[in-house]
Amino acid sequence: MAEEETTKKAKKKFGLKPAFFVWIIIIALAVIAGFSSFYVVDETEQAVITRLGKYTKTEGPGLHTKLPFGIDKNYNVPVKVVQIEQFGFKTIKAGRNSEYKNNIATESEMLTGDLNIVDVEWIIQYRIVDPKQWLFGVYEKQTTIRDISRSVINELVGDRAILSIMGAERSNIEVLALDMMNDYFKKLGLGINVIAVKLQNIVPPSGVQAAYEDVNKATQDMNRFINEGKEAYNAEIPKAQGEADRQIQIAEGYAAERINMAKGDVARFNAVYEEYKRSPKVTKERIYLETMNEIFSSETKPEIIDSELKNVLPLKQLGN
Repeated sequence: MAEEETTKKAKKKFGLKPAFFVWIIIIALAVIAGFSSFYVVDETEQAVITRLGKYTKTEGPGLHTKLPFGIDKNYNVPVKVVQIEQFGFKTIKAGRNSEYKNNIATESEMLTGDLNIVDVEWIIQYRIVDPKQWLFGVYEKQTTIRDISRSVINELVGDRAILSIMGAERSNIEVLALDMMNDYFKKLGLGINVIAVKLQNIVPPSGVQAAYEDVNKATQDMNRFINEGKEAYNAEIPKAQGEADRQIQIAEGYAAERINMAKGDVARFNAVYEEYKRSPKVTKERIYLETMNEIFSSETKPEIIDSELKNVLPLKQLGN
């Protein structure tokens, strides 16, 4: 009775009526409806819309409307942001002076194909490509990503020798891991695409690290010597090939010259022979005179020798 009297007194004092309270409620509901009917999607996002908990559509960037009072709910998903997962180490402080926690043994220690222990640190970079699958496909998203990534890297490392992992097979492991992870994530319907797998530090256990560094240095020296040998080979072989080609061209030119001279001699002999058949005596005399003229017109001093002598005896020194 006291409360009713207090209410009556308040109504009389402030002049409040039931309609006033109704309007207050209506205005409050309108404000709530207004705020809950609009949402903004950033340029790097897509929004997944559910109605009473059921998926209805996916919206792109911009200002959008939805049913108020929680009937429609929007979940903004960063589809254009590259996300990173680290394995074997953790970034404690990012920035110019970044700080890391390395050698997380539960993730980095692996058994290689030749039964050695190796510490492997790596990262994966991925992007969400299907917001609906990302939200509703898998419950423990990050745990699933990390478990599959660790499984793939362990499998690839376990198939190879430690020196191959630290050297020639490093890039091959990254390529294979990228393809294998994407296959697994696609089958699970996780809605992501791995765009890069990067192996960071690959080191042997601390107890034998010095020995492995010596082996690695020796391998690098071997590869350097091989490259230097190939460089010298590539420098000398073209040079020798060029010299060989030059000698072949000289020989071919000399051969052509000798052939042409021989053909000329043959043609000249045939011409003389034809003249000889027509007039042998005249041809003999002409040949004799031409031969003697060639002998005596030579710059060297000829010596006439008696053909009957057994020893060489000069009879006349021409030019004396």
